[in-house]
Amino acid sequence: MLRILRRWHPLAMAACLCWLLGALPANADPGHPSRLVDAAWLQQHQADVLVLDASVTPQHRAGHIPGAVSADLYRYGPNEPTRAAMEQRLQSWGVSPGRRIVVYDQGADMMAARLFYDLYYNGVPADDLFVLDGGLAGWRAHGGAVTQEPTPAPAPGSYRITAVREEVRSRLPEFLVASGDPGANALVEALEPNSHFGATKFFDRAGHVPNAILLPHADFFNADKTFKSADEIRRLARYVGIRPDQVVHSHCGGGVAAAVPWFALRFIAEQPKVKLYLESQREWLRDERGLPLWTYDAPQLERAPAWLAGWNAPMLRMFGAAQMNLIDVRSPEKYAQGHVPFALNIGADTFRAHLGRPEELAALLGPAGVNPAYEVVVMAESGLTPGAALAFLAFEQLGHQKVSVLMDSVDEWGLRGSELTRQATAVGAPKSPKDIAVPAATYAARPRTGLIVADPKGTRGEYPKVFVASGKAVPALLPEGPVVRLPYTELLKADGTPRPAAELWTIMSKAGVPRYAEIVLFADDAAEAAVNYYVFRLMGWPDVKVWVN
Repeated sequence: MLRILRRWHPLAMAACLCWLLGALPANADPGHPSRLVDAAWLQQHQADVLVLDASVTPQHRAGHIPGAVSADLYRYGPNEPTRAAMEQRLQSWGVSPGRRIVVYDQGADMMAARLFYDLYYNGVPADDLFVLDGGLAGWRAHGGAVTQEPTPAPAPGSYRITAVREEVRSRLPEFLVASGDPGANALVEALEPNSHFGATKFFDRAGHVPNAILLPHADFFNADKTFKSADEIRRLARYVGIRPDQVVHSHCGGGVAAAVPWFALRFIAEQPKVKLYLESQREWLRDERGLPLWTYDAPQLERAPAWLAGWNAPMLRMFGAAQMNLIDVRSPEKYAQGHVPFALNIGADTFRAHLGRPEELAALLGPAGVNPAYEVVVMAESGLTPGAALAFLAFEQLGHQKVSVLMDSVDEWGLRGSELTRQATAVGAPKSPKDIAVPAATYAARPRTGLIVADPKGTRGEYPKVFVASGKAVPALLPEGPVVRLPYTELLKADGTPRPAAELWTIMSKAGVPRYAEIVLFADDAAEAAVNYYVFRLMGWPDVKVWVN
């Protein structure tokens, strides 16, 4: 007997291993089981699993996988059920402990991911939950049968909700704090760009939660409606600046589309900390505090006259609370005719002469009175002029932490009744109480490499390079590679300020500017390319460079 056991034991172990691997999804690793299954796997194991169709009821009736139970979440309304009601709902679908569940929708949709979330949040083990990759479209493509025959009501399940996974859910207090701390948190918004930039709205106001990162749910799918690979999803996350150490809060309008980034980042890309803000904008906008929405991704790059007048008040200057560097880039002659009090006259030509040479520029700025710890506010003849944009770009290359542009002309500033002075701002200690002076500073550059490039062939982003010709005229020298024509003048209103975010998105998308690309801006005049750089930063493009040849 002992000899028989010794002889057959390896064969038995091999047979068990083959059975185990056959029971797992085709793309699963036994140590890290995938939560995705394909149509071939489901056809092989359909009799052993509970199949839930998350599609809306009319779609389910039009055609579904034979035996699939309709689990249309919209049928139950938007309000969250009590635990007892949710438990009864799960049991009515046939959910029982230890029974594996495959959920699906039409493919490249949001309903399967949301149903997966509801099951997982209510305690169903991840090992028992799967999503049919490609949904019903993938099932059909693989030759799977589809029926319109109603599925008989399943035998009631016995699943009991003993605890929920609160660690995968964001609540408003946490989400609000996360919005103000983008270093530790990433607020992923799963809505489309038209909603993000304010062209359309679900509720009373348009736009997005402050510091939200645009990652539409559709961007997580391939053309065949399957999910993108783990590597491609990690690439998406890196491109928009999501780090593994951050807490990701996925959200949308009402908590459905947001389930796709939640599922993809947590279970495919294995991002460690991913939560879903179930109430999303629906709760954010109903809050009695009137929580804000943005349309630009970085509205702090624009400064309004009222903001500047308030923070540049003499009392705040006296007590050191202003903490601003006002940089007037106009000519010395125009500066002498009248300027905003405490403004330093550093002309656009100075920034042009030192573009790409941040160390030399820094050596000039400290003695000129520019404090590296304070925000820089650039002002010019009329809002975002090429000269103002050039200064903005130069300070960004220096690594200056906060840089903005005054969205007004100095002349308009005076016409509104705000104070103008002809007294040049002194650098050093004031000689009398009436002197307008700022202290000298030590300015150490922390240059951002790769922002201004002399040879674009030497750079490489997460996505392929796209050149954007940004000048009024077609540049004399065209690069090798795809070129999009987008004159900076098309992005500005007549008063020199950027167009509204919704208009900018329409113009940029119609011009052919891709959202996922290494954007390289160029023009015969670097200042014209700098205007587009400012606008692309305002709109939140993650990877933007300026080619100066």
